[in-house]
Amino acid sequence: MKSNTYKLKSEVLLYPGMAGWHFIYLPKKEAAIIRKQFASIHRGWGSLPVLVTLGKTSWRTSIFFDKRSDTYLLPLKALVRKKEGIFAKDKVSFSIEIQV
Repeated sequence: MKSNTYKLKSEVLLYPGMAGWHFIYLPKKEAAIIRKQFASIHRGWGSLPVLVTLGKTSWRTSIFFDKRSDTYLLPLKALVRKKEGIFAKDKVSFSIEIQV
């Protein structure tokens, strides 16, 4: 039976550009497992619907596969960053649940 919930740690990155988007790259080991297990439900741009929990905040979003980095990108909403006191280069612990 495949698990659809993953507890992860990674660094918050600020996308270089005018928009100021913040992302979290999923660790490559777990990203490879997720990509293999959930290939059949990938959507456009290699996205997967997820429920994210970071600190006391949970929200629904999608993770997107990035071929250049060979992992998934998790967009980090400004509202979540403000609520949880998160800044670029912070290391964070979070969980994602793939919505199947």
